[in-house]
Amino acid sequence: MNNLFDQHLKGDRTIWVVALLLGITSVLAVYSASSWMGWRHTGGTFRILVKHTLMLAAGGGIMYAASRLRYTIYSRLSQLLLGVTVALLFLTLLIGTNVNGASRWLAIPGVGITFQTSDLARVVIVVYLARVLGRHRDEPWTLREVLWRLILPVGAVCGLILPANFSTAALLFTTCMLLLFIGRVPMRHLLAVGAMAVGGFALMVLLAKANPDLLPRLSTWESRLHSHGGEDREANYQVNNAKIAIVHGGFLPNGPGTGTSRNYMPHPESDMIYAFIIEEYGSVIGGVGLLLLYLILLSRAMRIANRCPKPFGSLAAVGLALSLVMQALVNMAVGVNLVPVTGQPLPLVSMGGTSLWFTCLSLGILLSISHAVYGQDAAEGKPRTSAKLSDHAEAAA
Repeated sequence: MNNLFDQHLKGDRTIWVVALLLGITSVLAVYSASSWMGWRHTGGTFRILVKHTLMLAAGGGIMYAASRLRYTIYSRLSQLLLGVTVALLFLTLLIGTNVNGASRWLAIPGVGITFQTSDLARVVIVVYLARVLGRHRDEPWTLREVLWRLILPVGAVCGLILPANFSTAALLFTTCMLLLFIGRVPMRHLLAVGAMAVGGFALMVLLAKANPDLLPRLSTWESRLHSHGGEDREANYQVNNAKIAIVHGGFLPNGPGTGTSRNYMPHPESDMIYAFIIEEYGSVIGGVGLLLLYLILLSRAMRIANRCPKPFGSLAAVGLALSLVMQALVNMAVGVNLVPVTGQPLPLVSMGGTSLWFTCLSLGILLSISHAVYGQDAAEGKPRTSAKLSDHAEAAA
């Protein structure tokens, strides 16, 4: 096992193990939950299993390739890709594939593959912010510089995602704000930016009331907010069935393939896969166990960030981990009815297409940073602690 990691799998071993466990969980859960889909597709559930497994395997290849590159390369790539990402997001709004009134997917010409441009934006904007914050780490930030260098690209990305996907835009904006705080941007500037964002969104909602085409999903957002926690069975059909699945799961595992909620719960293989996993594997192993895997991923990222000698690597590690873990927490919160339905997938677990690949890319970048950090530790014979996150937070406060 040691030879495998030393010669082939570079970076933090715990992250590799967490990714492997999440992938195995995904294969088992998707195969069991998607049996209803097999009735409608030629090839049945076996075809779905093969396709999903191949997507995960390709994601593993992306993660491996990304971990082998020197992490500083991603700093330069983010600068080049930011403009491309903004252009793709704009193009998605214009000619993207429309599903349920939302244009989120863009087709790659000639290959028959569609991907959510917002998934690419998650990675690019976080790495780009880490680059800018790292390069100006020792310089005082004025509000004008914060707005021009940081908030302008964040606002462009989140603003283009917002019309079709409010939850992704809100999660990404929150992740970016946390990263700015860790990157020593003064709190007074962050509060001003937050006030501007709230005011801008409120103004956009008012304009959308007069012109519904501005925010075509506004009525959907309102209905989800109004129905959350209410007694309208039809509006809460998906969440109510998720709660039934959790109750049937109990504390201890019932075993793979025993879940019955797949026959009546909408999207048990994607949006509600957390509730389905609890139904088959119980609240202890399926519920708490899955949560612990994501928390372990976050703790390892924090450890890597604390030891990274360069600010860019430190900020990129914590930013990418926060993006994935916050998405996971939102998916879990939806499954247990803590927040309204959002449609956020469970990273590396939910059935999906290219979104799996961008999740693996984020993990690959994190592994690349960890490889450089542990290589530096081994060379010096001691851990590096020159870029502690606590120092960033204290300076920002």
